[in-house]
Amino acid sequence: MSAVSIEERLSKMDSDERTSSALNSGGGEGSLDRLLPSVSTGLSPRKRTTSQCKSEPPLLRTSKRTIYTAGRPPWYNEHGTQSKEAFVIGLCGGSASGKTTVARKIIEALDVPWVVLLSMDSFYKVLSPEEQTRAASNDYNFDHPDAFDFDLLTHTLRKLKQGKSVKIPVYDFTTHGRQKDWKTVYGASVIIFEGIMAFADKQLLQLLDMKIFVETDSDIRLVRRLRRDITERGRDIEGVIKQYNKFVKPAFEQYIEPTMRLADIVVPRGGGNMVAIDLIVQHVHSQLEERELSVRAALASAHQAQPLPQTLSVLESTPQVRGMHTIIRNKETSRDEFIFYSKRLMRLLIERALSFLPSQVHIVQTPQGEDYEGRNFHGKRITGVSILRAGETMEPALRAVCKDVRIGKILIQTNQDTGEPELHYLRLPKDIGEDHVILMDCTVSTGAAAMMAVRVLLDHDVQEDKILLVSLLMAEMGVHSVAYAFPQVKIITTAVDKKVNDLFHIIPGIGNFGDRYFGTDAPPDWSDEDIDEPSY
Repeated sequence: MSAVSIEERLSKMDSDERTSSALNSGGGEGSLDRLLPSVSTGLSPRKRTTSQCKSEPPLLRTSKRTIYTAGRPPWYNEHGTQSKEAFVIGLCGGSASGKTTVARKIIEALDVPWVVLLSMDSFYKVLSPEEQTRAASNDYNFDHPDAFDFDLLTHTLRKLKQGKSVKIPVYDFTTHGRQKDWKTVYGASVIIFEGIMAFADKQLLQLLDMKIFVETDSDIRLVRRLRRDITERGRDIEGVIKQYNKFVKPAFEQYIEPTMRLADIVVPRGGGNMVAIDLIVQHVHSQLEERELSVRAALASAHQAQPLPQTLSVLESTPQVRGMHTIIRNKETSRDEFIFYSKRLMRLLIERALSFLPSQVHIVQTPQGEDYEGRNFHGKRITGVSILRAGETMEPALRAVCKDVRIGKILIQTNQDTGEPELHYLRLPKDIGEDHVILMDCTVSTGAAAMMAVRVLLDHDVQEDKILLVSLLMAEMGVHSVAYAFPQVKIITTAVDKKVNDLFHIIPGIGNFGDRYFGTDAPPDWSDEDIDEPSY
């Protein structure tokens, strides 16, 4: 234990530190083979710390969405496969030791977006009626390892570390059950996983890149529990002390304290120990720097002088199509005409893309009483996803031909310092993994943004062969990049230009599509991949 006196620590206690980090339900007295410490007794309910996606400024928030002004850089290589995993920090410690405060201080000091805080509170088991009765009378052991769904927890943390989208259960401490709607979390660069038994499972330990134990004097932890349970839960002091002696203290001594030996760093005094937190943050920053990738540079030098892939479908260059391209490529074309003929091309492009969706024979009866052998869509749903902002202009064409189509959006922008694409925002429909997805962007030059968007869809369990990338204009480089990384993605466009210049402009190209369509002015050094026109 720390040599600092109880009085000194009490004087430094922050009200935030009284938020204890807990787990979920629990019960049985039997042992678990994969647990490192032995198993026998447990603890009592504690205030939950909900799993959440935490991020710090810079960001923009509205009532319904959060847009990061510092985005998530590529987490995959030019082959489209994940080449780096999220950095996982495990935080362990006794009840009311200040784990949540340490986690918040780390997040604040890291000052990076896309940080996920995952709490064991979300993974308590659902209680049976008999267990709920015991819980109501404070006779259920919520601090026993059997109280947690370690299988679900391990599966969730592993997927999140791998960059996948995951669903987190929302535990209701009133009913001691899981709520119907689970929370979706995605896009973690850093994961902070905290709980009183964060080190109690062998499989969980293998997923942790850094293990931190928050050490706080038992008297201080008891005082914090007394303050919390009396002021926030309306309990009497005798009941709190009885519960502490029956469950909390024995569980700490048997299951939690022995795991301190597994920690890489022991943090005395919790969130007040800024020296330890600064050292932790320095190490995490160094690890993140080592994992940085350069995707666009690799794309610019790869897959050149190769034949166009078979997964590419280019709209037939009829006189009408050629004529519309002549108009929208002409720098003298007015904005009204540019919009009108772009929309005509988009409608043709979407109709062409729909022809690649799976269909099956469907027989109907005509008004004349005769059978007609036709076809209909053979799939669950069609969802459109636009890469903002230019891809959003294709949504009306999709809605015009697909009744009740669901729409998602992804915002990808260029980091002006690194030149790499960065993910800033996404809003995808529920259960998109079951759908055929039409991914829309108006121009694709190097393919970096399109690759990131496809990777996002794959991370949300969309099957690669169910993704159709549609674009008004593509460069050969972009076609090769996407097709090489994702050979099962179907690519549909109205034209393919051969060259991309040193500024990644498509040559001869169409100009900055978003600026021409929306009537905004492009900066002097605009690119087909610029911030407001993220079309790589």
